[in-house]
Amino acid sequence: MVGQSPPGLRIGELSRRTGISAQLLRTWERRYGLLLPARSPAGYRLYAVADEARVRRMQAYLADGLSAAEAARAVIGAAELPAARLGPDGRAVLAAALDAFDEPAAHAVLDRLLADFTVESVLSQVIMPYLHDLGDRWAQGRASVASEHFASNIVRGRLAGLARGWGHGHGPQAVLACPPGEHHDLGLLAFGITLHRHGWRVHFLGADTPTAELARAVRDIGPDMAVLAAVAAGRYQPETAGLARLAGTVPLGLAGAGASGALADAVGARLLPGDPVTEARQARGWAARPS
Repeated sequence: MVGQSPPGLRIGELSRRTGISAQLLRTWERRYGLLLPARSPAGYRLYAVADEARVRRMQAYLADGLSAAEAARAVIGAAELPAARLGPDGRAVLAAALDAFDEPAAHAVLDRLLADFTVESVLSQVIMPYLHDLGDRWAQGRASVASEHFASNIVRGRLAGLARGWGHGHGPQAVLACPPGEHHDLGLLAFGITLHRHGWRVHFLGADTPTAELARAVRDIGPDMAVLAAVAAGRYQPETAGLARLAGTVPLGLAGAGASGALADAVGARLLPGDPVTEARQARGWAARPS
């Protein structure tokens, strides 16, 4: 067709243009179907401009912290499957396994989801909505303490595995903690996992962290931001003076159902009202050191 050039790049030229070795390009093509070469009459693979564009998108996703499999799925669109297939169906199967105290089945569900979708998709569309629903059922007396503890411990173990190595790298640093008395830190774990997948180094202090200890860690580490999360407003209120001092030294975010705009304004922090994955993706936009 006029105005449309045929595919014509040999793999060596594609490698030169993108800075990716020919061996790795072949691996991405074979393992993930990332590249769609045509064949020359002599049988050589010939790559089009679209193939080069997919490689560059792959590089961008990898730079954001995604694994090669996740990056490839994102490039070719597998990560953008309808929410109905991933969300409600995935949550229902996971909930059934956890409600039945069936640990092997729950792990099998999570294994399948994490193999087929990006970590961020599984966090935002399955795990966090499931935990929110579980919390509602527990508050209404429709889920037992034993059920809530069992499910939380299974999910915590999987999130801990996803968090492995999140302190490594050369990107901006974040300190994450829950205020004194707060023991619900699964949302904060999801936030940290997403941060790391977008290039952050994460220092996780976890549940029930005294404000003075958080301030000391911030002083020692010198992070680019600190984020606290709590499900009850009462966890934040006794700490407002310390939080105000902390916000004067580092960009501070307040998350969880216990945070409010009024509280954030009072201590000079930023309210993070969205789900953990969304807020983590947007963190670079507001986490800048005070001048």
